[in-house]
Amino acid sequence: MTVAEAIIEAVRLYAMAGGVVAVLFLTIGIGRVDPSARGSYLFRILAIPGTVGLWPLVLVRWWRLETRGAA
Repeated sequence: MTVAEAIIEAVRLYAMAGGVVAVLFLTIGIGRVDPSARGSYLFRILAIPGTVGLWPLVLVRWWRLETRGAA
């Protein structure tokens, strides 16, 4: 495996993990993290790229809010 193939594979795995987090967060978690986002389905569609790209931060923030209830 060349370096380029390894980089492409790492980006692919990162994006796949981001897709899974985005689906879970935007269907289950967004209403818990931000109550004003309930029922705003167009916002959820627009938030997909950012959630996929920043999924580690989204996951940490969501975990904190679920366990401690604080920002």
